[in-house]
Amino acid sequence: MDQPLKLELDRSAKTPLAEQIRKGISTAIESGVLAPGARLPSWLDLAAQLGVARGTVRTAYEKLTAAQLIVASRAAGTRVADQPAAIARVEQPPDPGSFMEQYLEMTAGPAIFQMGVPAQETFPATLFARIRSQAVRAESSAPAIYPDPRGELELRREIAAYVAVARRIECSPSEVIITGGYANGLGLALRVLGLEGRKAWVEDPGFPFSRRGLELARLSLAPVPVDEEGIDVDHGIRHAPDAALVVVTPGQQAPLGPALSLARRLRLLDWAARSEAWVIEDDYLSELQLDGRAAPALASLDRAGRVIHIGSFSKTISPALRLGFLVAPPALAPRFAEVAACLAPPPGPAVQLATAEFMREGHYMRHLRRTKRVYAAQRDALLKCLTSGPGEATVAGLAVLLRLPDGTPDLAIARETLAFGMAPAPLSAWYASPDSAKPGLLLGLATAPQRQLARSWERLQGIIGRFA
Repeated sequence: MDQPLKLELDRSAKTPLAEQIRKGISTAIESGVLAPGARLPSWLDLAAQLGVARGTVRTAYEKLTAAQLIVASRAAGTRVADQPAAIARVEQPPDPGSFMEQYLEMTAGPAIFQMGVPAQETFPATLFARIRSQAVRAESSAPAIYPDPRGELELRREIAAYVAVARRIECSPSEVIITGGYANGLGLALRVLGLEGRKAWVEDPGFPFSRRGLELARLSLAPVPVDEEGIDVDHGIRHAPDAALVVVTPGQQAPLGPALSLARRLRLLDWAARSEAWVIEDDYLSELQLDGRAAPALASLDRAGRVIHIGSFSKTISPALRLGFLVAPPALAPRFAEVAACLAPPPGPAVQLATAEFMREGHYMRHLRRTKRVYAAQRDALLKCLTSGPGEATVAGLAVLLRLPDGTPDLAIARETLAFGMAPAPLSAWYASPDSAKPGLLLGLATAPQRQLARSWERLQGIIGRFA
């Protein structure tokens, strides 16, 4: 017999309806109102009872299932999980407005228009799984010794060869450090540089997680505006000449998309050399330049040894790998190895060796070429859809930026879309200050398959219209 379930939804609240449903059911389970084994309405029935979209309830149920609070089967329906009361603890959601709430919202998925993740359809998953399983077996049969803290030599060799061709960076494998993704590389660099209390330029708008990482490392932020040529170097020199660090995305600026112009690259490197400042180059999406050849990396022009180049495989293979790399200036390479050994070791050897073989056999380059063709087609299809609708649409790297009128609550709109399987990123969240923030939605291209575009765009227009 179905367990009575009373849920009250506040449609005027900022919390998405799916999250309200999830929290209501979680609270009922935790308090004992819903006992282990109690049957819940199907997500179709509950959606009808509450007068919400079916996708809203399904999203709540999926989160409850992932938390192992409910189980679903064709025979028994959806029921409260049978677990001892002592361990039936509900993980509390982050505080509203906190960084972790923003982080989880921006990384929620998989969802249409989500940024920062690659398309699963283009990746040769079966091939990579076979290579990786072989690497796991090799790792299991190898002697039990501590691996090189700089990363496996095979992968460092492949990366050194790759960046020489694709990014025009001349380096040896000893200058390549394998990391647990971009964030791990940023943390490693900040530990090596030891700039606590100093000032850092950050792009405005720019990647919110990099900005927060610098704050956690106790640096003072100096936001520098971005235009069609990238970060405005002269503005930074005028307003924060004493900065000791610059974090920049010169390949494709995150999130607006332009490449840093050659004049500004040279100006930035000249200033860094004269000021003895450091430049962290986040090589964001550079290998996924859809039109023409990507500009050489900023590090390829560095003659003073001031640029630390950070790349990752999150956008090309999968963020689940937590695998990236860092190219250190020759003078700093020993220090990077030392800090990596003591504070920031790389992921296990198996995933590194699998990635090395994937690159060595040419699979990685073929995958990139195929992926860029698919993304370009999805970009063109999305732009065609957006010719009818609100806002001004422009290409922004691997996203289409839909600018919205001033005052539009883009954050609220983005949260509302989660219940419908979409996750566009609110542009305002990328700005350092709410006073300078401009509203808009960033629609990721990698997660915008053509077969779903028309329906998703129609639904998104409806949500935007409700907030207009």
